[in-house]
Amino acid sequence: MPPSHRCRTFALIALAVLGPLGRATAAFAETAAEDDGPAITVFGSADGYDTDRTSTATKSQAPLIDVPQSVTVIGREQLDDQGLSSLHDALRFVPGVTLGQGEGHRDQITLRGQSSTADFFVDGIRDDAQYFRPLYNVERIEVLKGANALIFGRGGGGGVINRVSKAPVFDRTYGLISGGADTLGAWSVAADIGAPLAQNIGLRFNATYENFDNHRQFYGGHFAGVTPTLGARLGADTSVTLSYEYVEDRRLTDRGVPSSGTVPLTGFDTTLFGSPATNRSEVTAHLVHGRIDHQFADSLSGNLSVQYASYDKFYSNVYPGAAVSLTNTVALGGYHNTAGRTNLIGQGNLIWHGKAGGIGHTLLLGFEAGDQGTYNTRNNAVFPSGSTVTLAQAITIPPVTFPVVTGASQSNASFWSVYAQDQLDLGEHVKVVAGLRYDRFRIASVNLVSGFAGQRSDGKWSPRFGLILKPLENIAIYASYAKSFLPQSGDQFTLLDATTQALAPEQFQNLEAGVKWDITPTLAFTAAVFRLDRSNTRASDPVSGNVVLTGKNRAEGFELALAGRVTAGLDLSLGYARQDGEIRVTTSAAPAGRKLAQLPRHQFAGWARYNFTPRFGLGLGVVHQSGTWATISNAVRLPAFTRIDAAAFYKVSDSLTVQLNVENLTDTDYFPSAHTDNNISTGKPLNAKITLRLTL
Repeated sequence: MPPSHRCRTFALIALAVLGPLGRATAAFAETAAEDDGPAITVFGSADGYDTDRTSTATKSQAPLIDVPQSVTVIGREQLDDQGLSSLHDALRFVPGVTLGQGEGHRDQITLRGQSSTADFFVDGIRDDAQYFRPLYNVERIEVLKGANALIFGRGGGGGVINRVSKAPVFDRTYGLISGGADTLGAWSVAADIGAPLAQNIGLRFNATYENFDNHRQFYGGHFAGVTPTLGARLGADTSVTLSYEYVEDRRLTDRGVPSSGTVPLTGFDTTLFGSPATNRSEVTAHLVHGRIDHQFADSLSGNLSVQYASYDKFYSNVYPGAAVSLTNTVALGGYHNTAGRTNLIGQGNLIWHGKAGGIGHTLLLGFEAGDQGTYNTRNNAVFPSGSTVTLAQAITIPPVTFPVVTGASQSNASFWSVYAQDQLDLGEHVKVVAGLRYDRFRIASVNLVSGFAGQRSDGKWSPRFGLILKPLENIAIYASYAKSFLPQSGDQFTLLDATTQALAPEQFQNLEAGVKWDITPTLAFTAAVFRLDRSNTRASDPVSGNVVLTGKNRAEGFELALAGRVTAGLDLSLGYARQDGEIRVTTSAAPAGRKLAQLPRHQFAGWARYNFTPRFGLGLGVVHQSGTWATISNAVRLPAFTRIDAAAFYKVSDSLTVQLNVENLTDTDYFPSAHTDNNISTGKPLNAKITLRLTL
């Protein structure tokens, strides 16, 4: 870490912690002496970090203890306490989720050994384009693990990530303005405003602007997002919500460092193996979402959602194309890509609560239909004077051009599905969740370079079954089975070729058993053991990053989690995952026995906040990840690492809060993610961020 950054970091820590700490002590003494003084608002919500129910895992409002599936929820309070603004950073604190590099221009995750760029949802609707997702309009993040096509349809072999949006405000006027800056040069401002516009009409308006900077050479860019949401109550039984989101993301495309032997190259954590003029990513997106909810009777309700999304994207990059040679040279590669996508998706559900034959039921009947159009081009880089450069702290990139379109495609994917699920109460101690979904998926594509036109249609049944035993009201022991599938055109559905046109979809089967224990109304413990089998699989090639067939693989392990409010002043979120995974059938891509990529055997993530007084609190976070293979080549290993974060919170007044977050407190060098064996990201050094929040 450069000395100037260290000086700024420690100066900011001293000013932000020592000053408020002294004032907090005085404030505590004054509060204790003046019992009749003005009330001081205590940090946090009533339940802290605990979330006790979800509408996503079953498409009905179900307590998490009655969901036969491992679910991790990160609420707004925890996101704010950790000072997080991107989905990528938030998922770092969820064991069982491994972050991918995403070539420096998109969210990419590995969930239970299954890598994906598309298993992302917003309010239960698919949001599968390749970009970095913000959190400024998010109330909570839900990580639902294990295959489950009954709820989400195709994909989601290892699980899905769902973002729940902030809701309109009907009963009060609300406003929050925040801004922050860190010692690496990044800064942001945001606004969250809500108000009733009329007796039954509510508005929520969220906006943010982020200016990017970090430890990497030439890194920069910005994100701008605006989301107005309007809600209307049409009588006692009907409500309508309409939202529009505008996303603008401009940033440097950074694909990290190459390998040196069997490990990442060290000593070059800041070096960009590219060019600031060439390495750039530009995304513009528009998402329009509408939903209507209606209560037909006391026991019967329904909802209908429609989402239109348009994504335009361009990215260009030069990157390390090989390992560092014995003569300290690196061969470069590169390309630029243009992509456009439109999604139109509709979803409807009927939910009935009642009894039949002495058995309690929550019956779900639903449908989903959609159409997706994608246009994609690629131009490979040409280096007229050669692509090999000498290793240095600042790389001199040779002239590069992108003269010829090497790949271009146009595709259309259309789908419809119907599903049914019943949650049965078989007496006081036994519950069953059972359902079945039928999906019809069709994709047609044209290779605009070769002229090859391909198409394929698949109809797939996806079952779900879960048994829940509840010896006590606050303890559940469950076992579950679920399936999912993924058509053989990659999770972005850009192109079919002669091979993938003939291949049946990939299959995922998830077996899981677990225990859920609500220790108190605000503190929950969960444990799960799982086995996930994937057949006819595909993975990223270790060198090119292109998708290749790998036959069959299996991932298995167990997870532990404890989240919620322990005492009136202590909130925590702890999680541990122990996982293993391997390829089980030899193919041209890898032999049987190879370990799955980016699947660390051990992961631990913990975050805790303790409020010493109603005005002052401290936070501490730890992330540990054991060593993991960068790709299925099992040739380059990302070393194990432990990162420690800290935070301090001080409530200056009823309306103003000051917050300090320190990332990587011990200034650890680490490599958190990779895309290939030679595109490996370097972790941020010690970095401090100050945030001010003003409640209006």
